[in-house]
Amino acid sequence: MANIKSAKKRILVTETRTARNKSIRSAVKTSIKKVEAAITANDKEAAQTALSAAISEISKAASKGVYHKNTAARKVSRLTKAVNKLA
Repeated sequence: MANIKSAKKRILVTETRTARNKSIRSAVKTSIKKVEAAITANDKEAAQTALSAAISEISKAASKGVYHKNTAARKVSRLTKAVNKLA
């Protein structure tokens, strides 16, 4: 355990940020699963709705620094491509 006051504070701040990042990542994963479930069910309209929600979640995560912008772009691209294949 840390003895120095600043080190103790860093531990607390790290725990807080880790919890926040974990929550945001979890929300992104859930939204992606919803899109994939709609694709599996072959429901184009539900997939489109879920896709827009997922893109929003992914963009928020990228803007908060949880995901790198290229990672976010890759996730959005793959989901969009999968939804567009339904046609």
